[in-house]
Amino acid sequence: MFLRLTLSCALLAGTLTAPQAAPAQAAPIPPLPSPGAPSGAPAETAETTAAQPATAPCNAPYRIDKTLPNGARWQLCWEMRNVEGLTLTRVVYTPRNQRAIAVLRSTSLAQIHVPYDRGRPRYHDIGSLGYTAIPLRAADCPLGERREQFVCVTTRARGHAYLKSVPDQPNLTAQGRDLVVFAAFQVGWYTYLAEWAFSDDGAITPRVGATGSLAGFTTTPEHGWPIGVGDDRFEASHTHNIFWRLDFDVAGRADDVVEQYDFSGSGTANRRLERTTFGTEAKAVSRPMRWWRVVDRKVRNADGHRVSWEINNSDSAQYRGPADEAFTRADLYVTDYRSCERLASVNPTPRCAKSVDRYTNGERLTDPVLWVNVGYHHVPRDEDADPMPSHWQGFRITPRDVTAKNPY
Repeated sequence: MFLRLTLSCALLAGTLTAPQAAPAQAAPIPPLPSPGAPSGAPAETAETTAAQPATAPCNAPYRIDKTLPNGARWQLCWEMRNVEGLTLTRVVYTPRNQRAIAVLRSTSLAQIHVPYDRGRPRYHDIGSLGYTAIPLRAADCPLGERREQFVCVTTRARGHAYLKSVPDQPNLTAQGRDLVVFAAFQVGWYTYLAEWAFSDDGAITPRVGATGSLAGFTTTPEHGWPIGVGDDRFEASHTHNIFWRLDFDVAGRADDVVEQYDFSGSGTANRRLERTTFGTEAKAVSRPMRWWRVVDRKVRNADGHRVSWEINNSDSAQYRGPADEAFTRADLYVTDYRSCERLASVNPTPRCAKSVDRYTNGERLTDPVLWVNVGYHHVPRDEDADPMPSHWQGFRITPRDVTAKNPY
């Protein structure tokens, strides 16, 4: 059994701009441009005008540029950072026959918090994730391309993009496809698969798969589940609270606003849309039919509607920890950009707050960063016997009014 990774101060001090996946696999990675770097002037009218230049500022093998079968194009850069592990930067989406638009300046995992139901242990698995990257074999990256051993770039089918019946004619139908970028990390007995899927309709799905082995912690029946023959050994249940950090730059850094949408009227025949605009740093919890969006105040599609990306986090187990785990008390945090705010908990940067709940201190939002928390409660089962099947958790980012019609 692997020993659970112990984070030292030296490892926590890993840099942002020259990350490597493991000391023995040193490879120069271009620095991330500063947040104030010019990124092209955003359009203020229809999508038929340029919203953002399409060129991502990185070189091979760190540049990803893929046109999917329906004509949609995704361009981005990747880094393997010492602290956060796989980090994607300068994410740009180009719908078919339209102009490119920037979506994310950067996105990465921000913590994997693993508290056990019996009260201990309580792990924070991200702090030097880049050092735990696993070299990928060809079988780990089916029909794809391995970059610097540790990153897989591939595509896969995602099922029906649409199917519409037309009387006396063939159905209108199309199969969707994703560009997938992922890496694997060995942290203790767990193997974590960190994955981002970029769909041909403009959606983005960040998710993490947990596989490898069960911890082997035994407990009493109220905190676990019988594993193996009989009812003598109870494997401890636990939660994986995974945080993602998303620095949206929709059509450039300026003019991004975060809005929350609710629909009141439960138990009545009428529903009413209610919009809340976050003017200052904030935190929010998931509720039925609640979602958020990052919207550019100036860029509009051909219908005159403001371009945005919607975030829906309805599948979380919504773990809420004790007082010293206040960072678990919300499902979404919105903070203003600060380079030192890197992790949702056990933040390693000196002279900076240590957890995301402390980042939200009422500052005015000028360059919003979103932190999404998705929990999964893992109650072990016999089927988890070694090797443990992957269990996935994540959320979806959906384009809202980026195009004026179906991007197919």
